[in-house]
Amino acid sequence: MKHYLAVYDIADPKRLNRVAKIMKDYGVRVQKSKFEVDVSRAGFQEMSERILAVIEPAEDGVKFIPLCLSCRSKTEILGRGRFVDPDGEFLVL
Repeated sequence: MKHYLAVYDIADPKRLNRVAKIMKDYGVRVQKSKFEVDVSRAGFQEMSERILAVIEPAEDGVKFIPLCLSCRSKTEILGRGRFVDPDGEFLVL
């Protein structure tokens, strides 16, 4: 398994939502357009193919930044470390 920081800038709102849904299948959203992803080589290939089927390469961009285990252990977080989707479902007890 490899760990990546995935960041994207998608010009069209429909494509943006589709890319976000794909990313949720592979990782955890940490900010609005950023995910932390742990995938195998095959999983990365599958994710990349799904994203390429959605984006317009001339208008959109998705970047995968590999993070080594040593780098991950040195991560520093100021404020909230995980994105909380305000449109997500909540259970109130």
